[in-house]
Amino acid sequence: MAASTQPTISTIPAYKIAFLQSCLSANVLTFGTYTLKSGRQSPYFFNAGSFHTSTLLSTISTAYAHTIISFLASHPSIPKPDILFGFNRKEVKDHGEGGGIVGASLKGKNVLVIDDVITAGTAMRETIKLVAKEGGKVVGFVIALDRVEKMPGPREKEEGIDDGEPRMSAIGQIKQEFGVQATSIVTLDDLIAMLRSKGGEGDIERLEEYRRRYMASD
Repeated sequence: MAASTQPTISTIPAYKIAFLQSCLSANVLTFGTYTLKSGRQSPYFFNAGSFHTSTLLSTISTAYAHTIISFLASHPSIPKPDILFGFNRKEVKDHGEGGGIVGASLKGKNVLVIDDVITAGTAMRETIKLVAKEGGKVVGFVIALDRVEKMPGPREKEEGIDDGEPRMSAIGQIKQEFGVQATSIVTLDDLIAMLRSKGGEGDIERLEEYRRRYMASD
C-alpha cells in the first residue's frame, strides 16, 4: 500500500473546499451502500449528473479550471496554445457536419480529457483510441474525484472476493500503459478531511475502512 501524507482541511486549497461543500450540500456526494461497476460495495457515491443548476455548474467549472491550470503548469513539456474544446457523440452523425466529434477537430492536437470519476479505466482506454482515430493524442486526464482505489483482482471479478493483494489504480495502469498524465480536483482523502472538519464520524469510519481495504499501491 502506498504511504502518503493525509491532507487536513487547512492544507486543502479554497477551490477544492468550495467544490466539496457544493458536492455535499447538493447531494452530488452521498453516503450509504452502493454497488459499483466493479461489484464492490462502496460507502459513498459521486453523481456528476446532479450538477444541474447554474450555481453548481459555476462551482465545478471553476474547480476544473483551477485544476487544469495547475496541471499544465506542472507539465511544461505540454504545449499551451489557445485552448480549443470538443466532445464526442454517443452515436456518429451521418448528416449535417457529421462525424463523432462536436467542436474542434482533434487532428494533430494534444488532448486533455475531462471526466467525472474513473473506476475500471475502460472509458479511458476507449477515449485514447477514439482520439487517436481522430488524429489526436491524449496527453492527460483531469477528473473530478479520484477514488484512489486499486483495480479488482481475478477472484474479485469472478467471485466478488478481494484477495488483499496490492494493485495499482485504474489511473495508475493507464499512466503506465499509455504514458499519459492524470490529475483530479479532489481525492477520497480530501473528502475524508472535509468530513472530519465537520464531525461526520460515522461516515468517516466507513470511508477510512473502505480506503484501508481498497487503497491503490500507486
